[in-house]
Amino acid sequence: MKIKNIELEQVAGFKAQWPKDALPEIAFVGRSNVGKSSFINSFSNRKAIAKISSKPGKTRTINFYRANDTFRLVDLPGYGFAKVSKAEKAKWDKLINEYLHDRENLKEVFLIVDIRHEPTAQDKQMYEWIIDSGYMGFVIATKFDKISKGQIQKHINQIKKKLEIEDEGLIFAYSSETKHNKDVLEEQVEVIINA
Repeated sequence: MKIKNIELEQVAGFKAQWPKDALPEIAFVGRSNVGKSSFINSFSNRKAIAKISSKPGKTRTINFYRANDTFRLVDLPGYGFAKVSKAEKAKWDKLINEYLHDRENLKEVFLIVDIRHEPTAQDKQMYEWIIDSGYMGFVIATKFDKISKGQIQKHINQIKKKLEIEDEGLIFAYSSETKHNKDVLEEQVEVIINA
């Protein structure tokens, strides 16, 4: 599903601010600085619909992007960022957990990882939750353009092994620069939204 128009509809710091209608939503979760915002910009053909920062922990709210007036992409705060207070971290955790557990509009959750690095224990924990909650277990491995072609399969295998993924078809290597695999992800989003 190609995104023809998209807007930042709502920035939510707590549950009462979530959009009230029943539009289907696809959420993106991942560690701080894995490229969630860059992915959303690239995937939606916008330069800066999602704010990007070189500093991890920039997204501190749940950001709801209304796409084609038919569905939403949802950017969740990154986890695993050390340089915030325990109170702030607890607030983010509550925000993420509440959304993932309580949101009836939620159709699918994609885990975003950096293809260059082995997934962390937190990534594994998040992935297990995604599977246990009945979602497909899609993984977007960003920064695909930053490794050599000869190394790609090695890195995909590393992700597959660490997250215990049986079907390699669930892992999408992606580049926000070249938009590698964008067409495949558009098809996948269409299937999810129309399911």
